[in-house]
Amino acid sequence: MTINLDWENLGFNYMELPYRYEAHYKDGAWDEGGLVQGNQLSLNIGSPALHYGQSAFEGLKAYRTKSGAIQLFRPDQNAARLADSAAKLLMPAVAVDQFLDAVRQVVAANAEYVPPYGTGATLYLRPLLLGVGPNIGVAPAKEYLFTVFAMPVGAYYKGGMVPTKFMVAETFDRAAHFGTGQSKVGGNYAASLQAGKYAHEHGYGDAIYLDPIEHRYIEEVGSANFFGITKDGSKFVTPKSPSILPSITRRSLMTLAQTACGLEAEETRIPIDGLGDLSEAGACGTAAVITPIQSITYQGNVHQFGDGGIGPVTQKLYDTLVGIQNGDVEGPAGWIMTVQA
Repeated sequence: MTINLDWENLGFNYMELPYRYEAHYKDGAWDEGGLVQGNQLSLNIGSPALHYGQSAFEGLKAYRTKSGAIQLFRPDQNAARLADSAAKLLMPAVAVDQFLDAVRQVVAANAEYVPPYGTGATLYLRPLLLGVGPNIGVAPAKEYLFTVFAMPVGAYYKGGMVPTKFMVAETFDRAAHFGTGQSKVGGNYAASLQAGKYAHEHGYGDAIYLDPIEHRYIEEVGSANFFGITKDGSKFVTPKSPSILPSITRRSLMTLAQTACGLEAEETRIPIDGLGDLSEAGACGTAAVITPIQSITYQGNVHQFGDGGIGPVTQKLYDTLVGIQNGDVEGPAGWIMTVQA
């Protein structure tokens, strides 16, 4: 079957594909699960996911290599992070083996929708875990639903690897310290909608959040993590905080900063008034990959990084990471899982 899509001009938009995976948890155990068709879920109106936000999700991608093979990038890390999010919301974890099997099945069944090599597009996968069943009280659900669906996507930020302007969300907080900020749960993203809308309306790619206590230290960039390169060219730095999501892309970049760029990688507090100590900055995540930060506007002042273009370290990190994901560069052991379509 030949899919007729404009692969090079895909946005980051929903598209229904023929197959998804679905499994159910009841009476203390997950069933075997399997592929299903259709994009509609049937939920009891009392489901805690609907009333109290007892839901978590993941995001990962499948890539087509030059030889036509299909591979996934560190899906075991997505499985582990979903388990962490589930524990935070008192949901039963999906076993790593079941998670990986579900992802493999969805990719293989929808293989014709994995974009061709060289188009810049990928197959985005969304695993979703929901607390369901008749339960109107504020308490964990007794039943759960796990589903994985997919769609081909292009760049998350318009233009892809293009320097982008960001602004600080001075009157908005994303998440509280020791709350659910470190988990990939729906409520964190609902809390980001106002600030994101304001940023977009004023010509920025997204809003940057500061810590919720002092409003002094950088935390996240919209739905992505922040990183910077120190002016002396010695360090890759990224925020350390109990209320930011531990990005798999960020974790991978920390490794590549050391192995491919010879830098020291450090998680540390990055003050918003210390931007002058950085020569480059970027937003990173599964959806965004890497978006170079051209400038940050804070309290009416615009701080531009370098000449406003893509810095050399950011470019090298991007080329190395994308090279591994697309099968052109050999990555560390265990980072790639192939899918037999």
